[in-house]
Amino acid sequence: MAQQVRGVVAPGKGEPVRIETITIPDPGPGEAVVDVRACGVCHTDLHYREGGINDEFPFLLGHEAAGVVESVGEGVTEVEPGDFVVLNWRAVCGQCRACLRGRPWYCFDTHNASQRMTLEDGTELTPALGIGAFADKTLVAAGQCTKVDPAAKPEVAGLLGCGVMAGLGAAINTGNVGRGDSVAVIGCGGVGAASVLGARLAGAAKIIAIDLDERKLATATSLGATHTVHAKDADVVESVRELTGGFGADVVVDAVGRPETYEQAFYARDLAGTVVLVGVPTPEMKLELPLLDVFGRGGSLKSSWYGDCLPSRDFPMLIDLYLQGRLDLDAFVTETIGIGDVEAAFEKMHHGDVLRSVVML
Repeated sequence: MAQQVRGVVAPGKGEPVRIETITIPDPGPGEAVVDVRACGVCHTDLHYREGGINDEFPFLLGHEAAGVVESVGEGVTEVEPGDFVVLNWRAVCGQCRACLRGRPWYCFDTHNASQRMTLEDGTELTPALGIGAFADKTLVAAGQCTKVDPAAKPEVAGLLGCGVMAGLGAAINTGNVGRGDSVAVIGCGGVGAASVLGARLAGAAKIIAIDLDERKLATATSLGATHTVHAKDADVVESVRELTGGFGADVVVDAVGRPETYEQAFYARDLAGTVVLVGVPTPEMKLELPLLDVFGRGGSLKSSWYGDCLPSRDFPMLIDLYLQGRLDLDAFVTETIGIGDVEAAFEKMHHGDVLRSVVML
């Protein structure tokens, strides 16, 4: 039968979030109810609250989560009650043209739960990225649940559900960073810092971290950056070239997603180098580049969706590396907080005081 739990709801554009009682239906075919153990506070949740994603209020926020499967609906075979899972927001269909061509990370028909969670009065909620995990429990499509080793701490495992995976994947999957490569990362918040970590994991010889905040540069250094550039005091393009023998980096990751930073990334790469855009632009942003430069510099200009990850492949592998001590995911957890502290966490995030606040449930 349906159950009632606590959840963090954004009631309207720009309004403070509040804790509401929400109703979770029993899982239907292809669905699962997950007992949420931890959920990171991501910029995307703030964008939802500010109306920057769409206007389908009220939103049930939270999406970067780990928990334990409580129950499953008819036809579910990939997970069962008791499984420790990381939630993902791109449950692949297996049938679209991308999936059938062996590229499921580009799936064009990702899906969420069919049923809606509601407020007590029956008002339907829109779950952030189809998850809604700032809640004691949530209803998702079973394909959004990826089973991982339960030895991992929930507050760490959940970070793979969004920001950390986006950054790691931007370097490893999209950028295809290889041994001995030079890599520059513009913007060293949570996603950019994860790109630094990914470049290190892939064996990059030179990793250049670029940011306006000395604290973020210090964190990037601790995660593997070999050089830093303070963008307020230096010409980013010239600095990267100077650090790479005058050529530019093999791979440049733009983890900010603004026209200015993308242009810097474009010109800071070596000839035939790769630009990876993982920072998410806003709809009104425009980019202008000389077409001759696009042609003449060659290489690849790529966008990274969710780090081009395949959760079933990447999440268990990365958790294994973490448990082996080879992937420092603990560094991303700045603080653990309660479900009533999300609004305060948004403020800390706005001021750059945290990599991740994580709600423990």
